Amino acid sequence: MPESIADRFQTLHEFIKAARVNLDRNVWDYLIGGAETETTLARNRMALDSLAFRPRVLCDVSQIDCTATLFGKPLRIPVLLAPIGSLESFEPGGAATVAQASRTFGLGMLLSSASQPGLEETAGQAGDSLKIFQLYVRGDDSWVEDYFRRAIDAGYDAFCFTVDTALYSRRERDITKRYSRRRARRTGMDFQAGLSWSQLDRYRAKFTIPFIVKGIATVEDTRLALDHGIDAIYVSNHGGRQLDHGLGTIDLLPEIVAAAGGRARIIVDGGFYRGTDVVKAIALGADAVGIGRLYAYGLAAAASAGIVRLLEILEDEIRICLGLLGVPRLAALDQSYLCAAKPVTTPGVHSAFPLLDLPRERY
Repeated sequence: MPESIADRFQTLHEFIKAARVNLDRNVWDYLIGGAETETTLARNRMALDSLAFRPRVLCDVSQIDCTATLFGKPLRIPVLLAPIGSLESFEPGGAATVAQASRTFGLGMLLSSASQPGLEETAGQAGDSLKIFQLYVRGDDSWVEDYFRRAIDAGYDAFCFTVDTALYSRRERDITKRYSRRRARRTGMDFQAGLSWSQLDRYRAKFTIPFIVKGIATVEDTRLALDHGIDAIYVSNHGGRQLDHGLGTIDLLPEIVAAAGGRARIIVDGGFYRGTDVVKAIALGADAVGIGRLYAYGLAAAASAGIVRLLEILEDEIRICLGLLGVPRLAALDQSYLCAAKPVTTPGVHSAFPLLDLPRERY
């Protein structure tokens, strides 16, 4: 009898090993790499590992509710599949395969404009599940407005601008091997570099779809986002792939949540790989957590079924974490369940998986 996917994958790190087997070195390094010294990438994990739990006991956790909502759509767990460019390089179906998994499990996804097969076909596979279109600006106002109309016509629930990519970073894992994808991504970058708050104001005046700004990393920009009527603030440092020597996103989260004051929804990503990571972010005030590399491992390992199985394991980790904290539902979480602690592992892209045994690779 063939091995079931549930038997094949029983821990999250098993997806990473399978993905490494299936991907060539260029695509693998594109997935796991960061900018320059990869300091921001490591700090994402350092920040998460520097928080410990303060559990409560003798609480009724016989029924645990892990569900959430965002933009009026239900989420089985408070997780979004973050936008990733070139998903088709990990599995031929690309974004459409991810959309199938998102719908099957009961999550939401953000479709990157840099992934295929494009927004209409991806929306068809996502069905009624939460779907958000994320745009890299590579053209003038009429070019952007065309994407707005197409996204609205295709039934997307929100429109997201990524704003931390005014310049394309130096990703040395790619450069060292002369991986040509880096040169291809430069096309139209002047339009992204020129993106401004006033430009977003013009789009908001024309379109009523909820607006998300992804790449917020300061209180100052949080306040500006609120002043300009942004509906959701997406705290992100691009997974450590853009500005090097930034702070870990969960270090930024409390002050941004406080500055937002409930006037916008809060999404965060950056090094979130375990159920405990998700719970920490929700305790600090996030409405949802984006995962990127993590679901890409599931995609590369076993396509749509791989993502669904990975999410089942992540859900189990979240449920167990909540139960052992003495918390029956996400809304009961707050900062009192966390405290500062010294990390016990050296941070890195895979430091959340101590049992992962990948062969050491040389450049």
